[in-house]
Amino acid sequence: MSLYSRLEQRLQTQSDDAGPIRGTYATGRLLMIWLAANLVVTTLLTGTLFVPDVSYGLVLLLIIGGTIAGAAVLVAVGTIGRRTGLPTMALTRGPFGIRGSLLPVAANVIILMGWSWVQAMLAGIALDYVVMTFTGFSNPIVFAVLCQTIVVILAIFGHAGVARVEPWFAVVILAIAAYIFVIAFTTFSPAEFSSIAAPAEPFYTPGLVFDVVLATAISWTVLSADINRLGRTNRASIVGAGVGYTLSTIISMSLGATAMAYVILNGGEAVPFDPVTIIEPFGWIFGIAIFLSVMATNTMVVYGMVTTVVNAVPGTRMRFLPTALVLGVLSIIGATFFGLLNQFMTFLVTIGALFAPIFAIMIVDYYLIKRGSYDRDILAARTGRYWYLGGINWLAVGSWVVGAVLAYVWAYVFPLPFGSTAPAFVITFVLYLLVAWPSRAKQSAAPVGNLADEPVLSGRA
Repeated sequence: MSLYSRLEQRLQTQSDDAGPIRGTYATGRLLMIWLAANLVVTTLLTGTLFVPDVSYGLVLLLIIGGTIAGAAVLVAVGTIGRRTGLPTMALTRGPFGIRGSLLPVAANVIILMGWSWVQAMLAGIALDYVVMTFTGFSNPIVFAVLCQTIVVILAIFGHAGVARVEPWFAVVILAIAAYIFVIAFTTFSPAEFSSIAAPAEPFYTPGLVFDVVLATAISWTVLSADINRLGRTNRASIVGAGVGYTLSTIISMSLGATAMAYVILNGGEAVPFDPVTIIEPFGWIFGIAIFLSVMATNTMVVYGMVTTVVNAVPGTRMRFLPTALVLGVLSIIGATFFGLLNQFMTFLVTIGALFAPIFAIMIVDYYLIKRGSYDRDILAARTGRYWYLGGINWLAVGSWVVGAVLAYVWAYVFPLPFGSTAPAFVITFVLYLLVAWPSRAKQSAAPVGNLADEPVLSGRA
């Protein structure tokens, strides 16, 4: 047997599938995974967008409020994964149908690929700065490719590998973040940070800041059930994800806002979403933090993307290793397209438009319509409770289309002063609740537990 065959056989047996699993991770372990996950350069640089348009103190309050609101959605979806044992994209079969779920699955793969490209580029820029500082050599594209190659190798070894490296990355990144905060607040007082004047025509308003922070949480919810189904108990899932995500986002975005404010107070140019702008005042150690953050987070992103594709169609399963290699190569190639960094905010708005309605529908369907009773029919290939009409629940698809279109209109055609993510979520939530409510009486009122504990019924997958 060749080395490739042995590796493929080993990974195939260890890789996650869309079937239910019984989690074993305690609260602390899940908390550390989520803590490391969002201590990432994209979240940090998102914080640099808000200062000086909005006052520093208000930015911190909006980061806290938006993060808590977003964490509520993330935890709600993640808890469905813990209760059923299923990953996020498999759960979309509940409201959308066996075939209808392929729509959010396709959107998820595209979004995750975009995340992997953006993060690899930013890691490449950061690593390039560090190497150039010591050697004089500079080539951001080469370092972006190197960073993404390391990520792909780590991702191939699955969630066990992710779980091992994430906590260690979290500790190192937190130590570096603490160092940056100390430098910033021993150089300038809190009053000086709060006194930074806004430009005459600011782009960001407090409402838009809140919306961007909320959209960040929505972007992470695509992986919430994938991670939280590994929890041993519902408490581990709720506390681990809620506390871990909330802390990591508040720390990362606040660090970005603080670093940008520090640059402005030092007389530097406020160039948002540019790693070098905030690395230069603090030195190469900040570049190391950015590099490690991408290694931690992008590994989860690439692994989630591979798992989604492998398990896209119930009853069939693609080979894990070749799928990982193909998607990995695409992610490495895409990491060279640096022009995409100029479209990051468009990318984030797109995530909100696509997935805020999806998660509103998932929450309504599981908690209110199905009353916590997703059964093993959700694993079937063509029959059962989730087949709906030809495999598609058109009520869910229609509600999603309405929510996504409204999100786009409110973002680009008739921009709302408070953003589009929250309104799109609320409208879709109410709309799907109204159109699906008549079917509630037909649903079982007895909640179903983890599907890994349920017997397989004859004739069902």
